[in-house]
Amino acid sequence: MNSLGFVFRTSPHGSNSGREGLDAVLASSAYTEELELYFIDDGIFQLLKQQQPQAILSRDYIATFKMLELYDIENVYVSAESLEARGLTVDDLLIDVTALEKQALVEKMHQCRQLLTF
Repeated sequence: MNSLGFVFRTSPHGSNSGREGLDAVLASSAYTEELELYFIDDGIFQLLKQQQPQAILSRDYIATFKMLELYDIENVYVSAESLEARGLTVDDLLIDVTALEKQALVEKMHQCRQLLTF
């Protein structure tokens, strides 16, 4: 596989990392359809439903993840272990994702031409 992978590892509102990663994903989608997104560790909080970032005076960019489908970005994976460790399920997330166990997730990531981490 020759896809470009984006790995989200940080929580959404402690830094600009998640927003910058999402911007990079959307910009990259103009050049290639071979994109894969991976949400691991606290990065799964990027996709959590019903966030209220305005309460901490933060910009609400999380809803923009709903636009991934419009950009034909369909390969979105989350770490099953990260979900479980945080008491979450895929139903708690804003968009449809595929939850993968660690080994399967690592194998998919190794198939990417390049990985960018946010």
